[in-house]
Amino acid sequence: MIYNERIEYILHQVQLRAIVKISDLSEELQVSVDTVRRDLKNMEQSGLIKCIRGGACLPDSLASLSGFAGREIIHSDLKREVARKAMHYIKPGATIALNSGTTNTILAQELLLRNEDITVITNNIAAINILMQSPSIHLIAIGGIIDSSEKSTYGSVCEKEFGAYYADIAFLSINAVNEQDGFTDFRMSEIGIIQLLAERAERVIAVMDSSKLGQRSKKRVLSLDQVDRVLMDDCVPDKLIEEYRARGLNIE
Repeated sequence: MIYNERIEYILHQVQLRAIVKISDLSEELQVSVDTVRRDLKNMEQSGLIKCIRGGACLPDSLASLSGFAGREIIHSDLKREVARKAMHYIKPGATIALNSGTTNTILAQELLLRNEDITVITNNIAAINILMQSPSIHLIAIGGIIDSSEKSTYGSVCEKEFGAYYADIAFLSINAVNEQDGFTDFRMSEIGIIQLLAERAERVIAVMDSSKLGQRSKKRVLSLDQVDRVLMDDCVPDKLIEEYRARGLNIE
């Protein structure tokens, strides 16, 4: 990556995680630790970040702009593990759909690093800002009413535009799942979008960190049998995986 691309990536990471580590950025950007340190120093001088020992965070004046009501800083390492698992399901030339949510935003970051020839259809504005940096990804941004708190679009226009596409895979970021209630979410404006993507896509994969397993949110979105597979981090006990598999839900 060139300098400007690294700066954009680091900014997204700081907004997503609240605090970034030099060692992590070095690995993700595939540059030396010294290069990351220089980038962070330059960004601090421009007022974009604040350097701390071993990494960086948002400056005090911008701390309130971390977005997603603070959810982005919770279990970000587990969400990245999930996003990296998702990469194994995406083949060159594939068309994938992403809904809004912090896990799909991290998935977009992993797609950017892979930089392959695929088509991404999404209402996730945070993901759009990331993916538009790639010259290889054909990006289709779905319009509608802007939800600034969720960094996404929604509404009848959004659902109508989504309805015109049939993705190979829909990666769905959903808030909770349990055996009795299936998949549930608190984002009322996102529920119709999730259901539409699940109906239209050839394959439906939920991307969720393990803290959401066994939980229930505000409203039912999908039944267990409407999702082909759930990708989670490796913190899920084998016993639970077997229990859900017996109910027809594959957790990886």
